[in-house]
Amino acid sequence: MQNTEAHTGPVAALVLAAGGGRRLGGRPKALIRYAGRPLVEHAVAVVRAGGCAEVTVVLGADGERVRSTAHLPGCRLVANPDWAGGMGSSLRAGLAALPAGVSAALVMLVDTPGVTAAAVSRLLAAHRAGAELAAAAYDGRRGHPVLIGARYFAEAAAGASGDAGARALLASHADRITLVECADVAVPDDLDTPADLARWSAG
Repeated sequence: MQNTEAHTGPVAALVLAAGGGRRLGGRPKALIRYAGRPLVEHAVAVVRAGGCAEVTVVLGADGERVRSTAHLPGCRLVANPDWAGGMGSSLRAGLAALPAGVSAALVMLVDTPGVTAAAVSRLLAAHRAGAELAAAAYDGRRGHPVLIGARYFAEAAAGASGDAGARALLASHADRITLVECADVAVPDDLDTPADLARWSAG
């Protein structure tokens, strides 16, 4: 059963931006330009516009260049030296760095430029209404972003390995996940290949 108690604590955004972009010519995904700015700047702007005042960004590939190039004022920047091992290590690093007192983490992938502030806002609303595990859904299919309540942080970190991220946690608690339909306001596709980049750049 889903917890029906409303949550009033702040939700921290956790932007996973450590990927090396191997299929994109080895450029760090955080610095790939989209809509005139690096993807990491776009992702941070989306989660802030959606209602997350507290933002933690996990960096990995070419992390120092990302720090010096991207404009990320007010963000907590976390280095993941094990980024090449997959998204799981970035999720662990990010969860460990979250400030005390947050009631949930909104996990945003840097390479999903079609996720909008409206989608983020809907997930935050679901959390305020009592959801401790929530995910954006697209025509009924679970996608990103994902919201993880604080009570699940340790379990999420323990199960995060390789590129699975929070998959183990969500599989273990499938009956507790609130799916928040977002197909009318967002697009879940990620940006992995030169063809993806060309498609997104073309609008």
